[in-house]
Amino acid sequence: MPNTPTLATLADDLDSGRTSARKLVDECLVRIGDKTGEGARAFIHVDAEAAIEAAEAMDRLREVQAAPSRFAGIPVSIKDLFDIKGQVTRAGSRALEDSAPAEADAPVVARLRRAGFVVIGRTNMTEFAYSGIGINPHYGTPKGAWQRNIGHVPGGSSSGAAVSVADGMAYGALGTDTGGSCRIPAAFNGIVGFKPTQRRVPLDGGVPLSSSLDSFGPLARTAQCCAVLDAVLANEAIVPVLPRPIKGMRLAVPTTLALDDLEDAVARTFERALETLSRQGATIERIEVPEFLDIAPMSAKGGFAAAESYAWHRYLIVSKGDVYDPRVASRILRGESQSAADYIDLLAARRSLIARTEKRFAAYDALVLPTTANTPPRIADLADDKAFTSANALALRNCTLINMIDGCAISLPAHREGEVPVGLMLAASGGSDRRIFELATGMEGAIRV
Repeated sequence: MPNTPTLATLADDLDSGRTSARKLVDECLVRIGDKTGEGARAFIHVDAEAAIEAAEAMDRLREVQAAPSRFAGIPVSIKDLFDIKGQVTRAGSRALEDSAPAEADAPVVARLRRAGFVVIGRTNMTEFAYSGIGINPHYGTPKGAWQRNIGHVPGGSSSGAAVSVADGMAYGALGTDTGGSCRIPAAFNGIVGFKPTQRRVPLDGGVPLSSSLDSFGPLARTAQCCAVLDAVLANEAIVPVLPRPIKGMRLAVPTTLALDDLEDAVARTFERALETLSRQGATIERIEVPEFLDIAPMSAKGGFAAAESYAWHRYLIVSKGDVYDPRVASRILRGESQSAADYIDLLAARRSLIARTEKRFAAYDALVLPTTANTPPRIADLADDKAFTSANALALRNCTLINMIDGCAISLPAHREGEVPVGLMLAASGGSDRRIFELATGMEGAIRV
């Protein structure tokens, strides 16, 4: 894993002339094209010519002090779920290959371009974003950063997004998060992933999984990097995040579900991080969250993801179901059995869940919990459907809790150098995004010591 700089240091280097946008793009393209690396599986499409042209344009603008932002010229990757003008949006599937090219960029892609970020290419993903593991039988599965000689899953569904950042093939990535699809691959690859409060970032121009739960968010090297990208995606001013001191933080560890069935490495790393935070002055309280027990019954018939994905896919899956990943198709088809009454009940139950958890968490700055209950499984071990289903459930469980309560959350690396990647998640009720970034930037350097 290369020693990739942050967006802030890259911006300083661009401003001082120590590097150029063209040089950054060229370096990323070299890494993507490395035959010994994961570029061929991390990316579904690389638009080298357009990226070079955009980089050269940003260099010219910077020369005349007209760059649209200090980050102009920095290469980023875009998950294949998003529209890019003139390109086909495949959503990691063969079923959409013959679709017409997009007539316009998705709003989030357009916002990144307006800030001067250079789109380097479209990243691989779980087909139609329907899994937390990251396996794709159509375009190949990029190996995660951990023990690449063995081959561990990258996490999903934003698999290529995470690998592109971890390997320095891009300096930030645009992903999506319906039940952890930014945070899980971030945790599995030792980087940072952020799920914003859904209402802050427009969902237009992206193939939906669940309109109720989908969020569009960034993956990057640090919390501060994610904060920059998040501000752009939300069309907010880019304001440096002031790290919040650990001393005085009020953190709650939910003991209901979130700590069940943790792998030993996850439990050990998580407890070590809590001890560090406590020693440095954070107040940490372990609390029961009985509301979390309501989530599994709400999802008994497939929940929002099955119902809402089936509504979008119901005609396509009839005509092209034979080219779907069978594991994805079976999950979508669960929505066929849900009635309108079931769905209305689900909406009402979620409104109640959100209201009750907002009250329970009001006294704390954030929840703190493991991002995933498991470490990255070996790709070879998941050929068996039962093993896949179990690993997928463990990867998704904790992250899904936050999507269901309409919250915001970030995954930070908590492992030490040489250890298996483990993510620590900070989460809070919707609208607390800025506070989450302040807490994350305050603790991310400390929890790995």
